[in-house]
Amino acid sequence: MADPGELHSLKAIALMGGCRGPVWISSQSLGETLALSPQTASRRLKALEAQRLLDRAIRPDGQYATITAAGEEVLRREYAEYLRIFGEGAGGYTLTGSVIAGLGEGRYYMSLEPYRAQFRTLLGFEPFPGTLNLRLSSASRDMKKRVDGLEWTRIRGFVQENRTFGDARVLPCRIREIPCAIIVPGRTHYPDDVIEVISSRELRKDLNLSDGDLVTVEVAID
Repeated sequence: MADPGELHSLKAIALMGGCRGPVWISSQSLGETLALSPQTASRRLKALEAQRLLDRAIRPDGQYATITAAGEEVLRREYAEYLRIFGEGAGGYTLTGSVIAGLGEGRYYMSLEPYRAQFRTLLGFEPFPGTLNLRLSSASRDMKKRVDGLEWTRIRGFVQENRTFGDARVLPCRIREIPCAIIVPGRTHYPDDVIEVISSRELRKDLNLSDGDLVTVEVAID
């Protein structure tokens, strides 16, 4: 686990763009940014690399650093903790999870018109036939308990062709400013650390997501 100094260095590299791809960095430049000696900055870079929070590569024009998925998760946990301090009353909650493959059930249920009609009325959008499935990070699993206590909207079940389809509940949210909703069927085959998200858009394709990619879901509080 990164100590406060290492975390501060990781954040500085993230602000340079290190979560999006390799950024040029040197011990001298990092030291100047953080008011550290180049020797201390170098030790922090090595420590972050040893903890696999940072990847470093040497190129002809210098050293490049990229924050790993593990490093990004450390920063997201820090972000979630600050939201708990400052943001719950005004901003809301965030849940972070990695993309996983679904069981294929969401596509079928999202295609049923009695459900779709309620989504249009209650959520204001026509859902894409499918769900984005996220396995929550350890920090977000605790946050989910708070989200579960919010006021959810009921989606009523129905009977069609002698088959009974159960209730579900939905909670509006956003992913990168895209209106979405977390959906929880009355009967689900997923464990508690997995959430399903619906949207009018094909989120995997539109956001260029693959299994294992980290996604942040924002839940506002009125």
